[in-house]
Amino acid sequence: MKPATTTYPVHELIRNRWSPRSFSAQPVEPDKLNHVFEAASWAFSAMNLQPWQYIYAHKADTEAFQKIVDCLVPGNQPWAKNAPVLIIALARTTNPDGTPNGAALHDLGAANANLMLEATALGLYGHLMGGFDREKTRREFNLPDSLTPVVVMALGYLGEAEQLEEPFLSREKAARSRKPLAEFVFQNELPAAQ
Repeated sequence: MKPATTTYPVHELIRNRWSPRSFSAQPVEPDKLNHVFEAASWAFSAMNLQPWQYIYAHKADTEAFQKIVDCLVPGNQPWAKNAPVLIIALARTTNPDGTPNGAALHDLGAANANLMLEATALGLYGHLMGGFDREKTRREFNLPDSLTPVVVMALGYLGEAEQLEEPFLSREKAARSRKPLAEFVFQNELPAAQ
């Protein structure tokens, strides 16, 4: 565990949530998986459309799991293949009347944040990846045009950093950091340089 060092106090679930690449071989219990998806379901969403969908596979579901691994970019495959669960997070980008849902990606992000905080509360860790082949994912999972694959998540119990090879080992051990608030929070208006 690598709790964040924050400038201002924040809830311990936020401080303790981080994105490791090292996962234990311990399977994620189905009940805990249901807990994290239930938490995702209670995220806020525009017009309460709840435009999120998830496809997941346990490592024990060899064929389905490998199909997700094969959609990842080569830089994510070496460590993500060891996670007990892989999840594809999808956004339904059209409203029921066929018009675009401009808030779909935002709402999926909120659901993913709920999912990750619940995972943290349960002793689980997750790593969200934008590094995957979206078109291959569309083909492999027969996704309709209205569903956009946004991220793939690795989920499981924390493993030993030393099981990783470089460059992942160094990244796992690196100190956590965030931009200072002054770089992204502005009262009333953005600075002229923006």
